[in-house]
Amino acid sequence: MTAAIRTPEVSGISIRRLEQSDLPTADRIFRQAFGTFLGLPDPLSFTGDADIVSTRWRANPDTTLAAELDGELVGSNFVTRWGSVGFFGPLTVRPDFWDRGVANTLMEPTLDLFTRLDIRHAGLFTFGHSTKHLHLYQKFGFWPRHLTPLLVKPIVAEAGKSSAMLFSELNAGEQTAALDACRDLTSNIFEGLDVSGEIEAVHTQGLGDTLLIWDGSRLASFAVCHCGAGSEAGSGLCYVKFGAARPDDTSATMFQALLRACESFASSRGAGMLLGGMNTARHDAYQLMLAQGFQFGPLVGVTMHRPDEPGYDRADSYVIDDWR
Repeated sequence: MTAAIRTPEVSGISIRRLEQSDLPTADRIFRQAFGTFLGLPDPLSFTGDADIVSTRWRANPDTTLAAELDGELVGSNFVTRWGSVGFFGPLTVRPDFWDRGVANTLMEPTLDLFTRLDIRHAGLFTFGHSTKHLHLYQKFGFWPRHLTPLLVKPIVAEAGKSSAMLFSELNAGEQTAALDACRDLTSNIFEGLDVSGEIEAVHTQGLGDTLLIWDGSRLASFAVCHCGAGSEAGSGLCYVKFGAARPDDTSATMFQALLRACESFASSRGAGMLLGGMNTARHDAYQLMLAQGFQFGPLVGVTMHRPDEPGYDRADSYVIDDWR
C-alpha cells in the first residue's frame, strides 16, 4: 500500500488588514477557491457578476484579514458584526495553498476580532458534507447545528404592490428613526442583535434597498435586500440578506406580508428570482416559506456556532439569513 502524500505546511505567513489594492486578487482567489471546490468547469465563473468581496470590504475594511506570503496574497477572511452576533466568511485560500495551514493561520486573528468587537454569539456557514471544513472549525470551538438551505422562488411579471416603505425614500431624520426601530425589533429577537450596518451598507453602496412594514407607529417587519449585478445577488436576482418579523402574536402574519413585499420589490427591480437563506431550526418560518412557494435552491449548508447554543435559531423565530 502506498502511503498518502502530505503537503507540508508553509511557514512565514503574515496576517494583516485587507487593503483596497488587494480586492481584485482577493476576489479572484474567492472565485477560484469556491469554484474549484464545487467542481465548476470555469472556477472563476463562481457567483457570476455578484460582488461579495468588495461590498463586504467597503462595509467595514477594519474587520477584514489578508494572509500574505513573500508579499503575495494567498487568502483572506471577512468578519461581519451584527451587534452582539458575529460571523465570518468567506474565508478563502488560493487552491495551490490548500491544506498547508493558511486557514488555520487566519483563524486566530479572526477570533481576536470577535473578542475585540464584543461578539457574544459567533458563527459561520459552511458545506455540511465537507468533513475538512467541519473539522477545521470545530478545532476553534465552532459546532454544527441545523441545516440552512438557500430557498428560491420565481418572480411573476406582476407580483403586486405592497405597503412596505423603502429606506431609500426616507429623509435623513426618518432614516435615523427607522434604524432605531430596526435595532429595537432585532433586540427583541436576540439581545443585542443589530443589522443597521447592513442597512447602511446597502444604502450607501446602492446595492438594493431595505423594506419596512409598519403596524401603526411600530415597525412590524423589515428586510435588507440586494438586487442585481455588483451586489451580493447578481443579475436577475434579489437576495434577502436579512429579514425579520417582530416576535409577538402577529409574527406569522407580518412575516407573510414581508415575503410578499420582497416579491413585489424584486419584480419592480426586474429580478426573475427571489432568494433567502432559512435555518431549519426556525421551524415556523421555514414551513411558512415553503407554503408560500419557496423551494430548495442549489445550496444547502450548515451553520456552526460558538458557543454551541441556538442563538436566535428557535422554532418561533421569524428570521431570514444564512451567514454566508
